[in-house]
Parts: sequence; structure tokens; C-alpha cells
Amino acid sequence: MKPAAATQSQHHVPFLQGLLPFNSAQLPHDIIAGLTLAALGIPEVMGYTKISGTPTVTGLYTIVLPLVAFAVLGASRQLVVAADSATAAILAGTLTTVAALGSKEYIGLTSTVALTVAVMLVIARIFRLGFLADFLSRSALIGFLTGVGVQVAAGELAGLIGLAKQGHGPVMQLVSVVQRVAEANYPTTLLSLAVLVVIVGCKRLTPRAPGALIAVIGSIVASGMFNFGGHGIAVTGEVPGGLPSLFVPPLHLNEINQVLATAASCFIVIIAQSAATARAYATRHNEKGDDNADIIGLAAANAAAALTGTFVVNGSPTKTEIVDDAGGRTQVAHLTTAVIVVLVLLFLTRPLSLMPAAVLSAIVFMIGVKLIDVKGMIELFRMQKDEFVVALLAAGVVVFVDVMHGILAAVVLSLIAHARHSYRLRTRVLARSPAGHLVPHHVAPDLLAAPGIVVYKFEADLFYANTGRFTQEVLKLANEASVPLRWIVIDATEINNIDYTAGKTLLQLGAELDKRGLGLAAVAVPAGVMHELDRYKALQVNNAHREIFATVEAAIEALRDLSPPASAPPPAPDTKSE
Repeated sequence: MKPAAATQSQHHVPFLQGLLPFNSAQLPHDIIAGLTLAALGIPEVMGYTKISGTPTVTGLYTIVLPLVAFAVLGASRQLVVAADSATAAILAGTLTTVAALGSKEYIGLTSTVALTVAVMLVIARIFRLGFLADFLSRSALIGFLTGVGVQVAAGELAGLIGLAKQGHGPVMQLVSVVQRVAEANYPTTLLSLAVLVVIVGCKRLTPRAPGALIAVIGSIVASGMFNFGGHGIAVTGEVPGGLPSLFVPPLHLNEINQVLATAASCFIVIIAQSAATARAYATRHNEKGDDNADIIGLAAANAAAALTGTFVVNGSPTKTEIVDDAGGRTQVAHLTTAVIVVLVLLFLTRPLSLMPAAVLSAIVFMIGVKLIDVKGMIELFRMQKDEFVVALLAAGVVVFVDVMHGILAAVVLSLIAHARHSYRLRTRVLARSPAGHLVPHHVAPDLLAAPGIVVYKFEADLFYANTGRFTQEVLKLANEASVPLRWIVIDATEINNIDYTAGKTLLQLGAELDKRGLGLAAVAVPAGVMHELDRYKALQVNNAHREIFATVEAAIEALRDLSPPASAPPPAPDTKSE
């Protein structure tokens, strides 16, 4: 059977990449996967509206036109783009400083943010900024989402027992619930426990069963039969029916700074989370991913969200896994879901008005619990304690400060971790073993690859932050040697880039070695770096040896009996004058 990637490569149209080429044999599987996504996703996106502070129906809007827009313009065949807990939490954590949660102005601002995110994504595509996804490390993302999970779960504790949410931040909300627990509404509390039992029980006993949907349908039926609203159990209330209206969200210049800051935070999460999810599923199914094409799909999806009065959408790992697990392999599954949601909006919004508010609180609480990645944190602690600290700090900022500062902390911590790894890289000296093989050792003097020749291996790109270590270690090998040296060979097989600072440093290093009578040579430098070395003339100080060797062995063989120009014998005296 021909791999999917090979088949997909024949499709050159810049849209419909997630749908074409069409496979009739796959169609039934995609339709079933779409029905499954609708069953599990509808209660979930309605729950996200409690996080974002928008009307319940706006959650349904996120899986209509935004889903279709990405299916048409995105590249990923698997990625589901819809409401997401992380971006919903960012909205609620930032926009409430300029508008009351749930107010008309607030709802308008959420759409404005979605449109701003769409513009940012278009700019990112124009400048091919898909690589920015790589600058939010997995460890920081684990910590950020764990912090969001704690915040989301803590925010629903009051709703689970029939109390109004009070307090700012997870800690104060938890304290508020503990202080008022005696005021709990017992029917609401029992209903919440029943919903949690259904969701958890289905997950444990029959993982494929839509526990959340069963809880929603069961609670709506019970609410209609026993008049929950008349017995002190709060219900959702009227849910507008019909398709969303198209309109351009308002732009209030007074709130422009807050809108831009919120959109930037959402943009970072969308770029990182969507790219990571799309790449993972493209690899799983042997397909070719395209981050930049997906960015256009995400921009279109967020523009569609803004124009239909809903909030920011994002690539969802959980919904993508739902579709993949159900056998969906193309965006046909997502279009099927959109059709189901349209039918719900046209014919089934009245029953939704009977749904107890505690049911959504329970669903959102479980979403928050699922986001708390205990397994990932434990794995980080066991395997990479420094990255565990990064994750813990990112989570702590979300929990104790807010979500927007949490995403900023995640990005900064990721960049610090990147710089730290690049600075604290591995360097080696290659020395000849008794058996005649070149063996790597920690950097120390008098470890020779051949008489008079030291081979120093630098295993990272050379840039301003690590040139100091590079220079110090090379000079250490030269200055502390107790045996005569003639050549220092730089094994640059792991160096793929040299910045300006590093180029100037190489010039200075060449001059320093020249003063000591030592030659400098390089091994197996990639073509790009060879060009940079020629530009900086780093290997041409005082006519030093210019050849760049293909292998360490080739360098040793060529330099074994060769003296560097700096240590060449002086010219013979002029005998004619005698």
C-alpha cells in the first residue's frame, strides 16, 4: 500500500490538503469519527464557555465555521481546531481587567481578540514563523497546562456545590469554598457527584462510551421531569437557536493594549500547541506536515470565530485524539461534526436550556483535572530535573499570578533553557586508545590523537553565548600541555552555524595560537559553515593551513609530519655576503 505521505504529495492545491486526495474506502470511518467527536466534543466546548466567561451557545459556534475553515485551508489531515481550555483561561484571566465577565462588552472583546489572533497568524505565515513553535519547550508547556488545569478545576469547586464563585485565583477560590462549605446546596452537590461518577465510571469501565454526553442527556431528561429549576438547582437557561450571525467585532481603542496582550498570549499557545499536535499525528500516519500551511488554516478558523461572535480557537490535542482513536484520518470527520452541531443549533437548543449548571461545572472540573499532567511532571522529575524545575515554575506562575504571565514565563523559561543547554554543551577531546581507535574524553591537556596533535570536538553551534567556553578550553589545551604540540584540530562536525561574535572570536583565537607557534585546522565543516569560515578567514591567520578536512583521520594523516607556519625554521643565512 502506498504511504499516505506519497499520495498527499501529488496534491499541489494550497487548500483542501486535509481533505484530498479523497478515499471512498475511508469515508465511513471518517463519518463515524465525526459522530464520535460531536458526541464527546459538544459537552466539552459548552464547558469551555464557563472558563471563557461567554454564553453557552458560543461553545457550539466554535465547532461550526472555525472547524470548516481549518478543514478547507489547513494542511493537517488530523488536527481538530475548536475551543480550548488554555486559550479560554487566558481570555478570562486578562479581559476581566477591562470588562465584566459575561457582559456584552466582554463578549465583544473575546471576538476582537480572535480577529487579532487571526491577523497575527497571517503575519506569522507571511514571514514563515512556523518555527516559533519550537521555542515553547515541552517541559514548559506541561507546566503551563498543569497550572491552567489547577486554575480551571479550582474555579469550578464552588459551582459543584451550588455556590457562586468568589475570590481571585485558584488559592483564594479554594479558601472561599472551604469557608462557605456549610452553605452548600445539597441537591446540587449530589447531582455533581452523580455526574462525576458517570464520567469517571465510563472512562474506567468503557473508555469509548461518551460519559459527558450521557451525563448531559440524563441530567436534561431528569431536569425536565422533576423541574430542577423549581427545586433550587440552577439550570443553564435559554440557549439561542439558529445559526450564528455574521458580524465584524467592535474595536475599542481604549482596550487596544489589553486586546493585543491577550491575543499575543493566545497566539503563542496556538502556535506551539497546534504545531506539536499536528506534527505528532502526521508522524504517526507517515504524512508530511506543513506548519506554515496550518498557520493559514488556524488564521482562517480564528477569523471565522471572530465573525460568528465566538472566541479564540486552537488545535486541540484531546479532540484530535478522539477522532484518531475513532478511526478518522481526514478532515471529512470534522466536517461531519460541524453538520451535527448545525442540526443541534437548529433543533435542539431548547432541551439544552434545561441542563443544570452543575453538570457543566462537573464537566469543566474534569477537563481541569485532565490538564494536570501528574504523569508528565513525575517523568520530568525522574529524567530531567532541571526541566522539571522549568515546568514547576511555569505552573506556579499560572496558579499564583495569572495565565497571561504564565505563558510569558513559559516562553522565557523555554528560551533560558535553550540558551543554557547551548551554553552548557558537551565538548570532548579525541585521543588515541591502545587499540588505535579515537576515543572521546573530557577536556584535559596531554590527550593526543597523534604526536603533537590535539583534536577538540565542539558539539553545538558556535554563537556569542558559548564562544567564551570554546576559547577557554582550546587555550587550556594549548597552555597546559606538558608535551610538545604543533596542531590543534577542531572537529566541527556538530557546528552548523557561526554568528558574528563567534567569527571574530575565531580570528582572535587563531592569532593567539599563532603566537604560540601552533597551527589551527578544522574537520568536516558543513558547507554553510565553511562559507562562514572563509568569510571570516578564521583559518587563514598569517597564512596558516587553509585546508578543511573531511574526517579527523584525514586531518591527522595530513598534519602528522607537517609543521605550522608559525613554527617553521627561520630561513638560511645569506652565504654570498661572507
